Amino acid sequence: MLNWSKIKTVLLDMDGTILDLHFDSYFWLEHLPLRFSEATGISVEQAKQQLKDDYQKVTGTIAWYCLDYWAEQTKMPILKLKHEVKHLIQLRADANEFLTALRNSGRKVILVTNAHPDALSLKIERTQLDKYFDRLYSTHEFGVTKESQLLWQRLQQKYPFDCENTLFVDDSLPILKSAQRFGIKHLLAVANPDSKKADNIISDFNSITDFTTLTADIINNPV
Repeated sequence: MLNWSKIKTVLLDMDGTILDLHFDSYFWLEHLPLRFSEATGISVEQAKQQLKDDYQKVTGTIAWYCLDYWAEQTKMPILKLKHEVKHLIQLRADANEFLTALRNSGRKVILVTNAHPDALSLKIERTQLDKYFDRLYSTHEFGVTKESQLLWQRLQQKYPFDCENTLFVDDSLPILKSAQRFGIKHLLAVANPDSKKADNIISDFNSITDFTTLTADIINNPV
């Protein structure tokens, strides 16, 4: 599936890739609507529909991932509400072995997430995921998301990487297609981002449901 002898840099998404997406799914689709319902007096179902409509308006933009934007839109303390369910934040069960193998192989391992810096900090606090990475980047510092070609240009200027020997892993097909357009040669989709949901069917990219199936090849092909 992957030619590890050609891969020197690994760019990894966070939510749904190395962290279980269940926390985010539950927060945005269940917990925030519940708290929004309580604050506004509308029903939970009305809150879910109103928030869903608001989400769709900004999907893929920096606003969709911005906690400050949603705090303003909802008049709710978004970060505080995230802390209420932070016990749901966890690494994927297969992530530790995979990430450890990557680090020990001598490759550069870079986190590139659309998550807001405050969300990233909360997840580092809960999982200590920062220990696996050489660099961690929230796209908010670049002003654009991974869906945009500008992000890849700005990221490459800040942290030079060679597209020919770089692997990018994400659970979002639009984002993988954006990376493909930019020229990143090695691409891998995560087909099971949320442990509480069925696997996604992916045909456009090589995909995986268990990172541990990669570790032997990583170990046998150090940089």
